Amino acid sequence: MNPLVAEYLGTCILILMGTGVCANSSLNDTFAKGADWVLISFGWGLGVFIGVIIAGPSSGAHLNPAVTIGLAIAGKFAWTDAPLYILAQLLGAMSGAFLTWLLYADHYNRTENPGAIKGTFCTSPAIKNTPRNVLSEVIGTFVLIIVVLFIAGPEFKVLGIDAVKFGLGSVGALPVALLVVAIGMSMGGLTGYAINPARDLGPRIIHSLVPIKTKGTSDWGYAWVPIIGPIIGAAFAALVYLAVM
Repeated sequence: MNPLVAEYLGTCILILMGTGVCANSSLNDTFAKGADWVLISFGWGLGVFIGVIIAGPSSGAHLNPAVTIGLAIAGKFAWTDAPLYILAQLLGAMSGAFLTWLLYADHYNRTENPGAIKGTFCTSPAIKNTPRNVLSEVIGTFVLIIVVLFIAGPEFKVLGIDAVKFGLGSVGALPVALLVVAIGMSMGGLTGYAINPARDLGPRIIHSLVPIKTKGTSDWGYAWVPIIGPIIGAAFAALVYLAVM
């Protein structure tokens, strides 16, 4: 499969599963209404599992601009390929969120809480404290990227960028899924743990476009936090990895 198609499709399915579990647990009249954070954390983790299974063999399964940027800084991915990877990820995230809205449209229109509706698309802080909200995304993404880099490991260094497809797929589908579950359970309650600029921006764009009776605003004033935070966290992780290896 073409690597860009793999990134698009893998990210699309990841976001469909992730926003889908949020919709299933938050919207009125679903069978899972009121389900807890454990279900949401596992839903996102298993969404990553599926995305990695799809994209890993063809693109390395970045599925996340922060992963792409972190790997490029660490010398494990070509900078020239990064813009198209990121575009494919963003379009995939938008498509996945649109499919969630399409599936749950009746339930969206029966839900009167704009915050609950927005929360099925994109992230927001439990307590608004911008510096700490950014720090939450930085640290969550740092954990994601540093673990990926260490598991992908120094044994790949001698092979060169083109010899192996680096990404979440380098870790393996199950380990990276458990990693995402762990991040969600430990730190996700602060900002919803975007740890992925495309995961937040793509669905936020869809939230602003689709017709829902009581959806409220898309809170574009906060949208930069789950973009900048993960990029800083990924860059920091890559620099730490380069410094110690």
